[in-house]
Amino acid sequence: MADTDSLSRFVFEKFPVRGELVHLNASWRAVLECHDYPAPVRRLLGEALAAAVLLASTLKFDGQLTLQIHGNGPLRLLVAQCGADLHVRGIAKWDGNDLPDDFAGITGGGRLAITIETGTDGERYQGIVPAEGQSLAACLEGYFENSEQLPTRLWLAADQEGAAGMLLQQLPDRALSEEREDDWQRAQLLGDTLSEEELMELADREVLRRLFHEDHLRLFDPSPVAFRCSCSKERVQSALRLLGRDELDSLAEADGSIEVRCEFCGRSYPLDPVDLEQLFLGDEAPLPPASRRVH
Repeated sequence: MADTDSLSRFVFEKFPVRGELVHLNASWRAVLECHDYPAPVRRLLGEALAAAVLLASTLKFDGQLTLQIHGNGPLRLLVAQCGADLHVRGIAKWDGNDLPDDFAGITGGGRLAITIETGTDGERYQGIVPAEGQSLAACLEGYFENSEQLPTRLWLAADQEGAAGMLLQQLPDRALSEEREDDWQRAQLLGDTLSEEELMELADREVLRRLFHEDHLRLFDPSPVAFRCSCSKERVQSALRLLGRDELDSLAEADGSIEVRCEFCGRSYPLDPVDLEQLFLGDEAPLPPASRRVH
């Protein structure tokens, strides 16, 4: 039986390659609660969430990684986020009902962006590549080849009940010998024999035994993955304040109130006229002191 809502890291002890396995179950179903996604969109979003966890866990940072696709086809937008704490959330937007089932068809090209935001100093790094290739995994592999110069392979799968993924990555090694390069090629070939059903249904130890029983591996204890949305009343108020008073007045209901619903988790944030007025308190320039007033 597969591991659930967890990320497991492993390393090959004889050559410089590391790997990760992720399973999303309850966390994935929590993402699906707010939206009824068509099967092609649902599968791609699940794959993207699994990929976001795999990519975030390769980094040493205190912040958030966002994988974002802006498509030119039926899929208009897809966002998958994972924090350093392995909390995930995601959303997708699309047009139409009769959607193609392949990556190129559903995205229609467009672009894929990977954004890393650190929570400590607010630094932001973003890499952008064309959203092209036979799959999301192939597109991300191209990103690593072109942007990071770090050989990386991914295998991704998702359905209504769960999402899963495996990553293999060659570690930097200036003295990488031809023999070690052969080991990297062999690891990829063995990874390609893993079916989506095995990736989804087998326990991590069984997957590694199935693929790499001839290699010496070290498997670390799993880390839990969970769904959690970062929305809050304070963030909603900050976003509304950026719209300006005139724009909010045009959006307000007849009674002067506004209700904002988070698209990621479905939580509602109602703001009455008093709440909206408080957003702009202090914006008016204060009168100068009485002794300096000009009459």
